[in-house]
Amino acid sequence: MTIIQLKYILAVEKYRNFTLAAEKCFVTQPTLSMQIQKFEKEFSIEIFDRSSTPIKPTKIGELLISNMEEVLHGVNKIKLLINEEKGNITGTFRIGIIPTVLSSLVPLFLKTFNKKYPESKLIIKELKTHEIISQLKNNTLDFGIAVTPLQESQIIEHTLYYEPMVAYVPQNHFLSERKSIDESQLDMNDILLLEDGNCFRNNVLNLCGKNQRENSISVDSGNFNTLLKLADEGFGMTILPTMFTEELSENRKKNIVGFTEPIPTREVSLIHHQTQLRETFKNEFIRIIRGILRGTLLFKSENVSLPTLTVPN
Repeated sequence: MTIIQLKYILAVEKYRNFTLAAEKCFVTQPTLSMQIQKFEKEFSIEIFDRSSTPIKPTKIGELLISNMEEVLHGVNKIKLLINEEKGNITGTFRIGIIPTVLSSLVPLFLKTFNKKYPESKLIIKELKTHEIISQLKNNTLDFGIAVTPLQESQIIEHTLYYEPMVAYVPQNHFLSERKSIDESQLDMNDILLLEDGNCFRNNVLNLCGKNQRENSISVDSGNFNTLLKLADEGFGMTILPTMFTEELSENRKKNIVGFTEPIPTREVSLIHHQTQLRETFKNEFIRIIRGILRGTLLFKSENVSLPTLTVPN
């Protein structure tokens, strides 16, 4: 029995096809089949019912496969411990990032990280906060970047930066002449929101949810660009994170209005499960991001306000 045989068996279990499993393992189909047959011959069993379509595990195969996953997880853990002891940053790192952070933050650090650590690979997924938490707990992600605090007992948080929120107020809006806006002047029904399930939407609702008036228009969207277009067409105003505004045209930047103190601000953190072993990567990743963002985004002062965050199920 070898580790490579276990990997091939798990690949067939995942894809339920020998040819596809071989492609995903970067070997020929005869090589993969031969290794699985050697395993079966060694223990005088059959792992897969090859007569079924698609291929499926036998009864003993199902039992063994669940244990093989644990064995390979243990092997990977040993490799991680060795790399940690050597201080190496190599291999693949899976990172989930919420949509309202990904587009602004990733372009800032990606080239720097790849240049410094060419032997590592970052797999970055755009996910909502509850999806990141779930995947951290089931070990399909190594790290996440999300708005905190999350109040999740198994999740460890490391603050990366504090990001002020600003208002995007188009021309002819009733607040467009103001140099700054107080939270009490906001009306939830006048604000264009991201779609339900987005944590930035929850931040905005907590900011102005108590100030409501009747409005016949209700628009939810999954990205800020759609909200900006609707605002420019006269359908209301919207709230943006500061870093996103750096991407705006000069004409649109003229519509940005700051808040009076205490300024509504969100805390953005690197998060991971409490069993995460990749300390060297974590520390260096935090150092790189903080180095790029050095300045006011790194510090929280008494002049900012952190809204309460509610993570959807």
